[in-house]
This record gives sequence, C-alpha cells and structure tokens, in this order.
Amino acid sequence: MTDRYESPLSSRYASEYMLKLFSSDTRYQTWRRLWVALAREEMKLGLPITEDQVRELEAHITDIDYECVRKREKEVRHDVMAHVYAYGLVAPSAAGIIHLGATSCYVTDNADLVIYRDGLQYLRKGLLAVVKNLAEFAEAYKALPTLGYTHYQPAQLVTMGKRATLWIQDLMSDLHELDFAIENIKFLGCRGTTGTEASFLDLFDGDTGKIDEMNKALAASFGFTECFDVCGQTYPRKVDSRILNALSSIAQSLYRMANDIRLLQHDRQLEEPFEANQIGSSAMAYKRNPMRCERICSLARYLMADAMNAPMTASVQWLERTLDDSANRRISLPEGFLSADAILRLAQNVTNGLRVNEQIVARTVREYLPFIATENLLMEGVKRGGDRQKLHEIIRKCSMEATARMKEGLDCDLPARLAKEPDFGISEEEINAVLKPSLYIGRCPEQVTLYLEKVRPYLTEAEETSAEIDL
Repeated sequence: MTDRYESPLSSRYASEYMLKLFSSDTRYQTWRRLWVALAREEMKLGLPITEDQVRELEAHITDIDYECVRKREKEVRHDVMAHVYAYGLVAPSAAGIIHLGATSCYVTDNADLVIYRDGLQYLRKGLLAVVKNLAEFAEAYKALPTLGYTHYQPAQLVTMGKRATLWIQDLMSDLHELDFAIENIKFLGCRGTTGTEASFLDLFDGDTGKIDEMNKALAASFGFTECFDVCGQTYPRKVDSRILNALSSIAQSLYRMANDIRLLQHDRQLEEPFEANQIGSSAMAYKRNPMRCERICSLARYLMADAMNAPMTASVQWLERTLDDSANRRISLPEGFLSADAILRLAQNVTNGLRVNEQIVARTVREYLPFIATENLLMEGVKRGGDRQKLHEIIRKCSMEATARMKEGLDCDLPARLAKEPDFGISEEEINAVLKPSLYIGRCPEQVTLYLEKVRPYLTEAEETSAEIDL
C-alpha cells in the first residue's frame, strides 16, 4: 500500500510487459539511445565527434540519476534539457556534443514512436490469442443448436459456434486496423525546430545528402524503414489518433463479446471461468457474478472515451506545433495502451475457459422449438392442400393460448393444440417428428467451417507467439 495515488491500471490490470514499456526507465533510456545514435551518425558523417565520446555515451544509457534530473528540471523548467544536463555529468567528455543539431522532439517524439510501435506489436499478440481461443470454441460448438435472439427476444435457432464467429469477425476487423496502424508508423528523425532541417544544413555545410543519410540511418537503428516525408516540429498527431482508434475498436469488439456472455450467463447457458474458491458476492454466497466480463466492459468504456483525446489534439495543432498536446498525450496514450492490454488479458482468460451448460441450452431450445417450427408446419400444411391464411390464423391463435399457459408456469402444449384443429391437417405425432433442433440451424456448421478456414493462417501465427503472451 502507498500514501500516494496509484493508477489502478498499474496496480490491478495491466501486464508487467506494458508497465515496463511505459515506465520512466524505458522512456528515458530510449532518449539516451537516441542521443547515442545521433552522435554516432554525426561522427560517421564527419562532424567533430570522437569514437571515445560515443562509447562514453553508450556506457551510461541506463544509469539515470533521476534526483539530479528532478532538481535540474525544477530549476530550468525543461525536462529534455534537465536530462541532457544529467547525461553530461556521467559522460563528461561527450557533454558538449549531446543533442547536437537536435530539438526536444528528436528524443520525445521518436521515443514515443518506438514505444507505441512496440506496444502495438505486443497487443497484436494478445488479440491473436483471443481469436485463437474463440476459434477453438467455435469449432467445438459449431453444430450445437442454441436459441438465437433479435432485440433480446427469442428468434430462430443458431449454433453456439456460429455466434462465436460473430465475435471473431469483429476482432479480425480490429486486427486489420491494428496492422494498418503498425505499418504506417514512421520515424520522425532529426528534423529541426520547424521540420526544415536548417540546423543540419549548417552542420553539414549544405550537403543535403548527408542529412538524408543521417535520418535514414537513425530510422534503421530503431527498426524503422522510413521517416515521415514532411513534418513540423513533431510527428503528425494523426498517428496518435489512428493508434487510439485501433485500440478503441478492440475495446468495442470485446465489450460486445463480454456483454453477450453476461446476458447468456444470466440465462445460465454460458459462463465465464469461475475458480473453486472464488467469491461471487460478499453477501450472497451462492452468486456467480460475471466479474471478468463486467471488468472488460468497464475498462472498454474508459478506453473508448480516452480515444477521443487524440482526434481533439490532432485537430488543434497550430501551424508547425503547439505544446497543449504534451500533458494530454502523457496521459491519454499510455493509459490507452494499458487499458487495451488489460482488456485483452481479461479476454484471453475468459475465452480460454468458457463453459457451455449444454443441458440448459437444450432445455431452452426445446421450450421454444414448437414456435420456431410453425413456419415449416405452415408450409407443410399448404403442401397438403390447406389455405395459407387460415393455417396462419390457427397457428397464431394456438400460439397465443400456449404462451398464456406457459406464463402460468405450465409446459408448452402447442403441438397438441395444433393437432386438435380439424383444419390444420397435421397430427401431433407428425408435428413432434419435425421438432429436431438440427433441422432449424440452417448453414451454421458450414458457415463456421468456411469462416475458420479464412482465419486459420492467423491461428498458426497465434500458436507461434502464444508462449510470449504474459498472462
């Protein structure tokens, strides 16, 4: 416990990987790596920087004196220059060439791009793990009839596996958005205060080829293939908007899935995992609340709202830059990633242990099947020479009577009622013969099989990376 506020995203929900990725150490060590890379490339391109200076910078990437930084920032009111100062103290021979030709956004923005890219790649693994779990569930239950709902009212039958493919399809759409976001993250490079590279024109005596070579090499050293074609002082804030939109999309899909599971758990048809010693309620010891799915929905709401920060920031970037994005981005981007991470971790847990109560599912199907079968019975009656409109009225009247009986707690007697109607022309035995759930699930098993064939290449990738997922 602590006497200072701590975000629940850190203390309760996010993975160790994501917490480390967005830690001060990762961020500021990346700044130092960027300064080392810049010094190295400037040395290669002929600026007065020595190999010894570069080596000294490399030797002090991790030993950051945060107390020194804190004191210096309080004095100069500039975080980057406070870190430059602290770095120079431990690498005195290189103190004079740290940050040469650069502006603050060289370290702040490029470090953010590195961290966001790595975070997206990690979330992608988590998303694939959820898809893999759901695909296995869909395959296992592709032919299990279950009551379908429209408007959360009983409708025609579907299968438990087919319903899961609806969740998978949403997540596959999110995967494609995530891939697009990853593929379109470029490096900012070292572009100067307004993106004109003017400082490097001076440093390299007007040799623009050296500037391009330097930025290409800087990008490559951090795993990027290209820089943004043009920029102001910062990288385009549309990138942030694209990233948080992709994370919001994941939240939307998993909210939908978790909410569906909550509804089905209310009906005892489907249940999220529940440990042997888990307590469902402090007062009602018998309860099995869907707490994981509720938490998914709760965090997803937060992430969907958080994602609105980025488009508002991107829309108000004055000319070459303004600083009113800084405080917002320090909060909204990390918390967006940590929220998405938490949601995916929960979703992996839920989908890895979903329990289908098949007897309750079957009982629910049996209860509504006579009503579902009436459309087929209507067609059969017409084939036998009956009047479609008269048959429809018989079915309507008998259905209302059977429903009224069921509301009194009695069983459904619709087949017997229909058989007693002289003009219906179908016996109770014949009616009962067509009350087989498998006759009313349409192409569900085939649809599941065909869809999973499309997903299968991604499942292979999920199997290869699943061991790396931090659960």
